[in-house]
Amino acid sequence: MISLTLLISLKHKLKSVIALSAVILLAFMLSACSQTFQRQTCVALAKDVNYCLAPIPLDQTSQTWVRSATQKAGIRVDSSQHELMTQVEIDANGLTLVGLAPLGQALFTLIYDGSTLTSEQSVLLGSEFKAEYLLALIQLIYWPEETVNAHLQGAKLTSSDCGASRCRKIYALGSNPAINVNTGTQNDSIVNIEYSHDDPWQAEIALKIPQAKFELTLTPI
Repeated sequence: MISLTLLISLKHKLKSVIALSAVILLAFMLSACSQTFQRQTCVALAKDVNYCLAPIPLDQTSQTWVRSATQKAGIRVDSSQHELMTQVEIDANGLTLVGLAPLGQALFTLIYDGSTLTSEQSVLLGSEFKAEYLLALIQLIYWPEETVNAHLQGAKLTSSDCGASRCRKIYALGSNPAINVNTGTQNDSIVNIEYSHDDPWQAEIALKIPQAKFELTLTPI
């Protein structure tokens, strides 16, 4: 007869095999449910207003930025609202942005080397998810003002003090590039960004595109 000790040992081994098989199966399912795309690097923000992704900026010592941030992101489009966690890493090799669902499922990974944007994303996101738009918004928020303006077509980004600690606004130039955008109002701007802190990487951020009924909030974790 098989001893009780041997039965218990076999039971534990069987559980280990089942657990390992489940992990392997889950990894296979996740890889099978993702898609990889080469993305465009220019996006439309409004009629006749486009933004093309800029390279990774240099700091004051002419060294490539090194940044790391974990954030809670909230996205509202009209009456639809979504939440996710994001991790952004910037170094000499480029930018990597990872998005996770609240329960930890991987949604997307964006890799930008300064000229080419690749996205690996879950099929659950569908074809409506455009990685280039998300990265463009990240650059509008964090990249230096002069860098953004050099890659902005048909509009101008301005920075100013406001009710929050700091604000950025983008105004369409239309047919008159010499227009004084500083006299514009909230309704005239096509993108509004508010920061709760002078250092944007430590700030809570609210970005709004009124015409698209779009809002993005970022909260550092």
